[in-house]
Amino acid sequence: MRNRTMRGPGVSLVLWVYFLCFPWISLQASTLGRRDLTKLSSGAIASLIAHPDPIRNVDPKNPNSHLSKILIPRPPDTANNTLVKDYLVSTMKKLDWHVEEDTFTDQTPYGVKRFTNVIATKDPSASRRVVLAAHFDSKFFSTYPESQFVGATDSAAPCAFMLDLAEALDPLLNQRMERLENDEEDDEDVADTTLQLVFFDGEEAFKDWTATDSIYGARHLAKKWNIDYIIPHTKRRLLPGYSITEISTIEHLILLDLLGAPNPLIRSSFIETEWLFQGMVDAETRLTQEGAFNSTNDAALTERSFFYTGPKFAFGFGGIEDDHVPFVRMGVDVLHVITNPFPGVWHKLSDDASALDIPTMRKWNLILRVFMSEYLGLRPPETSRSRAEDVTQKSRSELTGDTS
Repeated sequence: MRNRTMRGPGVSLVLWVYFLCFPWISLQASTLGRRDLTKLSSGAIASLIAHPDPIRNVDPKNPNSHLSKILIPRPPDTANNTLVKDYLVSTMKKLDWHVEEDTFTDQTPYGVKRFTNVIATKDPSASRRVVLAAHFDSKFFSTYPESQFVGATDSAAPCAFMLDLAEALDPLLNQRMERLENDEEDDEDVADTTLQLVFFDGEEAFKDWTATDSIYGARHLAKKWNIDYIIPHTKRRLLPGYSITEISTIEHLILLDLLGAPNPLIRSSFIETEWLFQGMVDAETRLTQEGAFNSTNDAALTERSFFYTGPKFAFGFGGIEDDHVPFVRMGVDVLHVITNPFPGVWHKLSDDASALDIPTMRKWNLILRVFMSEYLGLRPPETSRSRAEDVTQKSRSELTGDTS
């Protein structure tokens, strides 16, 4: 990704004309565009803090952690890239999610390369989905030792966060699906929104970032979804007889990138998703109030927010080019969760495990658990604060090595 101002027709005007021409689209993703997020209780937040262990999946010293499986050089069309792709696929299939491998070829400065996006969907029959995404490839370098670049923040850690989130929310999504089937769900519109994880391949440029040498997977998938029409009767709550494309059923795309290093600063990039940005800020605030970060090594995390909440005119306006760009151009609302300024290790060999901060990654896992639970209207079980504190103490012991 790179910093620059996006240019092109105004998205709002394009959408206004689009809805005038195609009014049935308002029956789909746009109906749940901006809404109030039902805040979780203290007991529900405590439950998300307690289980599963928010460190286990992101500990680079644990050879069985999701992060360790991803943290290898993995440029597109390499054996390592396939190893990581297969790990993403197998992990999501073990959770019994529907998994698609979107494989294609494209021309690059080094000839034709093969790419594969991994798309994991909890409930393929849902009429809408919120997409959480990150790229899983690492940047290609043609010479040694740069060719050993592993991209810990860019974006191995975000991919590990996504796998952790799927594991944490899967039983809650199952319970919500059961309530929906039994007509026991209070808000059926929200309950019909599923979670979809997209792991993009080929985000990085092979040489210099250009319109054709960058975001290969995102460009391919956005174009594909924009012309793929949904087969009638395959989605709940879709009116028969209408032609609906896959891209029109995306409520929001939430893109993670350059996360895992200490002291990140996230800015709101789009006015349309400022309310979602604020929802993530609120999740962080309530986790802080619940004492989720009150351990020795991450005490500073209670004093400094991950998010810039200054004057509202200071939006980024999509100024960082990344995998979201082709989706924005097709009218999808995007929340871009990327640290700005970039980590000092960006595109350096030092973007390895040493660049990552476990307390920071633990905090990201917890923020995503609370934020996405509220977006999806999930109901975590009530857990006592003392139970959450026990888990926090366990995490502190693991971080400090004090097992006494």
